[in-house]
Amino acid sequence: MPKISIIVAVAKNNAIGKDNKLLWHLSEDLKRFKSLTSGHYIIMGKNTYFSLPRRPLPNRTHIILTDIPGEQIDDCMMAYSIEDAISKMNPEQENFIIGGASIYRQFLPLAHKLYITWVHESFDADTFFPELDDKIWQLVSEEHHPDPDENNPYPYTFAIYEQKL
Repeated sequence: MPKISIIVAVAKNNAIGKDNKLLWHLSEDLKRFKSLTSGHYIIMGKNTYFSLPRRPLPNRTHIILTDIPGEQIDDCMMAYSIEDAISKMNPEQENFIIGGASIYRQFLPLAHKLYITWVHESFDADTFFPELDDKIWQLVSEEHHPDPDENNPYPYTFAIYEQKL
């Protein structure tokens, strides 16, 4: 089984998006995302791919999950099931699940690690991240950023969780 990690930014009310868009812009979160995922495989649903401001993201291998047999997207690997996506992941390094909600739900039981940016604000949303079960997930590090600034308008915390064995 390849090493599977989830990376996501989540509001206090577990919101992650609305109308296929992010709910906030945190410059430091975007930098962290780029730093962690560069050089790696990123796995996402088709809607998430089309929501990206730049496609494909540079210096990453994209695996796009779709339920349309034979569908192709330029410069991306296509997967037609969770099992197919797993079979195409890089067995030598961390593979990042980047959304959306249904993809997160399906991969959460298979993930080894979670990189969550907790945004300390609630938002009106139509897309949510599943509740974490503390019997399964153990917090291993936190980095608090309590003071908003012009590039990061909400307080946030970078957290890393690992699956308990």
